Amino acid sequence: MQRVLKMSQIHRNPRQPREYFNQDALNELANSIDNYGLMQAIEVRPDNDLGGYEIVSGERRFRAHQILGRTKIRANIISEKNEIQRFKRSMSENVTREDMTPFEEARGYQRILDEEEGATIESVAADFGKTTTYVKLRLTLLELREEVAKHVEAGEIGTQAAVQIAALSHANQGAVLAKFARGEFTSDNEIVHFAYAMKQQQEQAVLMIVEEMTEEQRRERASAQKKTRSTLDKIEQIRELLDDIARTEPVKLAENLETQVGARLEQLDRVAESLTKARFQLKQAKAHAEARELVTVNPEAVSQPEGQPEPAAA
Repeated sequence: MQRVLKMSQIHRNPRQPREYFNQDALNELANSIDNYGLMQAIEVRPDNDLGGYEIVSGERRFRAHQILGRTKIRANIISEKNEIQRFKRSMSENVTREDMTPFEEARGYQRILDEEEGATIESVAADFGKTTTYVKLRLTLLELREEVAKHVEAGEIGTQAAVQIAALSHANQGAVLAKFARGEFTSDNEIVHFAYAMKQQQEQAVLMIVEEMTEEQRRERASAQKKTRSTLDKIEQIRELLDDIARTEPVKLAENLETQVGARLEQLDRVAESLTKARFQLKQAKAHAEARELVTVNPEAVSQPEGQPEPAAA
């Protein structure tokens, strides 16, 4: 049933899923309503305890009316008596419009899992048109230390990085946060790579506690170390050769190479591509080396959440 209600008759639901409302976005919505009217009525339910009506969905529209100084608003009155079902209706509207922060989503999914009988991650995902992996990754955010979560909520650490950090023990989350606080990450992508490297080091350290390296494994590692370092030493020699080419005048290069110029340029393009890939691997190795120095072993907190993505290439 749709009616026009007095604004004074309506109050917000203190347990509604959204906690943060962007003021600029609310002002934009208010301007839109002022110019074009309310396109969709809010939903409310009779509140027998407090009197009047409680908002089920549409709090942003209600707040926009308050900004405009409106005294009345169009509302659909529903009779949904189940609290968790009302919560899901409200959350569904916000998730669909992507109005919720990742933490609001995570806390909302967790509340449904805690309070709705028979709810599973699969059923929650289906209710909101999400994949089970998406819901699991959102829930992972609830494993973050409070200090880290504050930076994520403030938009200073992105969601993908937050998911990687959340996979770490609380002690190792603190190590990542300390580097962040010192300004040692130049981008969110660097945080992703470092947290991912630290997670691998955390798991590897636990495995080494369980099983020490054999003598044969030590010899294999020493051989691999020697080969890798020798390879990189040879690259320095190649760099000197490339510097010689770079110092040669283009006209002289054309004379010396004659018909091979195009083929030799393609050769250098292949070298450049390989160099880019090798440089990326070494950047990853640097993250692992730094993570190894900082990692604190916590055997009870090393499992990686299902569906956790590997970091994107830099």
